[in-house]
Amino acid sequence: MIKAVYLFAMLSFALVSCQTEKNVKKYPATVGDIEFDKTLDDADFKRCGSKQWGHFSFQYYQGAKEFSYKGEKIAITEKLKKENIYSEKKINGYITVRFLVNCEGKTGLFRLQHMSPDLKDTVLGEELENKILKFTKSLDGWMPKEIKGLQVDYYQYLTYKIENGKVSEVLP
Repeated sequence: MIKAVYLFAMLSFALVSCQTEKNVKKYPATVGDIEFDKTLDDADFKRCGSKQWGHFSFQYYQGAKEFSYKGEKIAITEKLKKENIYSEKKINGYITVRFLVNCEGKTGLFRLQHMSPDLKDTVLGEELENKILKFTKSLDGWMPKEIKGLQVDYYQYLTYKIENGKVSEVLP
């Protein structure tokens, strides 16, 4: 009887251990990591970093705080004014484009989030979203970052404020 209880306990422990490991692996290494998606992402975009670290990318709260674009945010704002991105629909809200800048200053892994003026998930219009995504992808002044002597990948985001169908402001 004791052997049966011992065997049951060992098997239960092994089963729980296997389940725990599966759950841990389904979560990204860092909250908010963007996983490659062959339907959305450019296969030629390469992450940098040590394979030993598992292609670790820095978040804004991990030392990648400065806005690293040639000409700063004002250069993006001026380029946006020239593009005159708008929608025929008089929609309001926010579109955030989040992406990765690699150690060469190249961008990839773009993701969009849409929000109403009261910051609730919403759809603002595919045409406007596509224009904003195309504009964001065209920005080629992102500068590589170095943290503690290492060239690193880092996440960046731009939030576009939409008023009456027109981009009125770029945040942050």
